Formats: sequence, structure tokens, C-alpha cells
Amino acid sequence: MDFNTALTYTAAERFLRYVTIDTQSDPASPTCPSTEKQKDLGRLLVAELLEMGLTDAHLDEHGYVYATIPANTDKPEVPVICFCSHMDTAPDCSGTGVKPLVHRNYNGADIILPDDSTQVLRMAEHPDLKNQLGNDIITASGTTLLGADNKAGVAEIMDACYQLINHPEIKHGTIKILFTPDEEIGRGVDKADIEKIAAFACYTIDGENAGNLENETFSADGAMLTINGVSAHPGFAKGKMESAIKIAGLIIAALPHHLSPEGTEGMQGFVHPVDMAGHVETATIDFIIRDFDEDLLANHADVIRQITAGVLKNFPNASYTLEVKPQYRNMKNVLAQHPQIVDYGLEAIRRAGMEPKLCSIRGGTDGSRLSFMGLPTPNIFAGEHAFHGKQEWVSIQDMQKAVDTILHLCSIWEERSRLAP
Repeated sequence: MDFNTALTYTAAERFLRYVTIDTQSDPASPTCPSTEKQKDLGRLLVAELLEMGLTDAHLDEHGYVYATIPANTDKPEVPVICFCSHMDTAPDCSGTGVKPLVHRNYNGADIILPDDSTQVLRMAEHPDLKNQLGNDIITASGTTLLGADNKAGVAEIMDACYQLINHPEIKHGTIKILFTPDEEIGRGVDKADIEKIAAFACYTIDGENAGNLENETFSADGAMLTINGVSAHPGFAKGKMESAIKIAGLIIAALPHHLSPEGTEGMQGFVHPVDMAGHVETATIDFIIRDFDEDLLANHADVIRQITAGVLKNFPNASYTLEVKPQYRNMKNVLAQHPQIVDYGLEAIRRAGMEPKLCSIRGGTDGSRLSFMGLPTPNIFAGEHAFHGKQEWVSIQDMQKAVDTILHLCSIWEERSRLAP
């Protein structure tokens, strides 16, 4: 079936509605979801899924949306697959009052966002715009993020559901749908019910360039460095005070550039201080440690220890502790055990008319943790660009290609399954 000519797409129309709902998550909140407003989008999605005829669609108390598209094939052994996107937007940039704009028939010229003329999309700064000539670009108006990360993925999955229900000629097994809260603050699958999903494989729809499939993420640890200094009255501190704050500053200044985010790229890992707090007597530095090679995480933590020990040679009465905790692991380690999951994804991209590109993510996704929870999950493009900022954008045509890819994936899993007797 040629999806490109047979389908009337709804992804863009859905996306333009979804982005106007503020779903920004909050890392300071202890609740799940971290913000109740995420449920506003969840309730809308459930209503639309129920209207499509997915009778089990529901929003749980934690803000997760679940639904099932029943199989329409005679083949009894088609594995259950799941599609997942997250509903929240990043805390980095306002998600309140998003005004989406459609720039039709992009011609390569600068796109000036009307509510802040200093926000300009230039091809030199957004390289994938060169692949968008003649396409329709969606942006925000210049004062907020757009929310393409990941409401583009949400809209694409919702459109795919609509197409599967309205085109029974597309044969497929049982399809599970999962929309998560709080992915942007690292809690996207904290309360996900894997038993309820009961799938063999999952695909997050949360990537960038059309044609990309990501099967590898960083492995990640968090490290909390606590520095115990020596406090004294500042008027009588000579020879006594050993300020934990100053020690912390020296440690941060000594971090090597070649092991910092701003000095690394590609497959290179890093050590990154993300927060610091304290006073003269005690200070803490919160680090994130990242590498594609899990074995190198311990080496990176040793760099922190070595630097700290070196700095403390000049502060003989001060001491430190370093607590390292795992955060997530490279999903490639799990996906390698089930190569067909990635292979089928690449084939679906080809069938949708693109040359697939297998990529690594310098970060993590819900799929990282889902993979280690027993649900192997690579990441497929959603077409989103310039995430977490005011220049975020997506093209309508790339969103439609993502819908095609999802539909082809459903067909491929059905085709490759064991034939009915």
C-alpha cells in the first residue's frame, strides 16, 4: 500500500492543537506527574482515542496514557509492539501561551519569529532546513518553545492510530500505545506499567532528522561530591579556615576541557557539574557522568576523585566523599540481543521513502530505561529540531513521514511473523 497517496493525514492538525496545552514538567516537584497540567493533554488524548474506538484508552493516576489497537490479522503469532512518546515539555523554556505558526512553502530565507524579532531561524544555524525547501515549517512565535519535543511524536502516533483504524487493509498485530509524563526531568517511565503494556518491543518517536533511528544512548551515572571544610570566624580565620566553597571552586576550575560537554562530541563521554551549593563548612557539587562505554564511567568518576585529592593537598584539614549512583545504561546492550527490532525499524524507514541512518544519542530517552525494564526500545525520528528553545521547529512533511514509518513498522511485524496454519 502506498501510504503517501492513500492517506489523509491528521498529524499536523493534531499537533497545532496539542502544543497550545502547557505541559511543562517541574524537576523540583516530588509528585508524579510533576505538574498536574500534564494531565490536561492526557485527558484530551484519551478522549480522542476513545472517539476512534479504542475502548481501553485511559489516563492513570500518575499521568500515563495507555491504549490498545486490536490485531486485525489472521496470523496468530504476531508479536505485540508498542509506540511511545512523552507529553511534557522541558523546564528550560516557557511552554505557556504557545502560539504555533505555519510557514508555508519554505524557500530558504530566514524565518523571523514575529513576537521577538531577535529569534531568527537561519539555514546556517539549522542545517536540516536545507532539506525542507518547499515544505511547511511550524514554529512558535518567538517567546516560548514550540513543544515539538515531543508533541510531534504524540501527534504522529495519534495519526497512526487513526490511520490503522480507518484503513483495515493495513494488517497488523496488537499495537499498544503509551504516552508518558516527566521525560524531560528524567522520570518518564518511573511509574510505567510494563505488565499492562505487555509488549515484545517498543519504539519511542522522539528523534530529530527524518530517516534517523537511534539504537544507542549514553550510559549515565550521577555523582554527588561533598566537601567538608573548616569553619572559623572570618576576623580570626588566618591559618584556620579551609573554605569548602573555595575548594569546590578550585575543583570545578580544574576539570579538564577534553572531558567536559563543551569539549566533546560524537562518541566521547564527559563529566559535567550541574549544580553546586554550600557554605564555608560544607559544599556539594552535583555531577552527571556520561559515556557510551559503560566501563569508562568508573574512570570518569576517578577523575573527580583525583582532582579533589589534588586540591585537598593544600587544605590538610578538609575532607571529601563522593557518592556515585547509576542513572541509566546504553540501550544498545539490550537491543543487540533482539536485532530484528532495529532491522524492522530501518526497513520501515526505507519503505517510507527515506534512506535510514542509524545514530547514537548523546543523551538518554525513555527507551533507555524501558529497554532495561524488559521492553527493548529504539528511538525513531519525529522531525523535531532545536529542542528546548524558542527556535524549535518541525516540518509537516517530516511528521507525515514519521506516520508512514509507524504504519510500515506495523505491517512489517505482521509480515515477518509465523504464518497461520
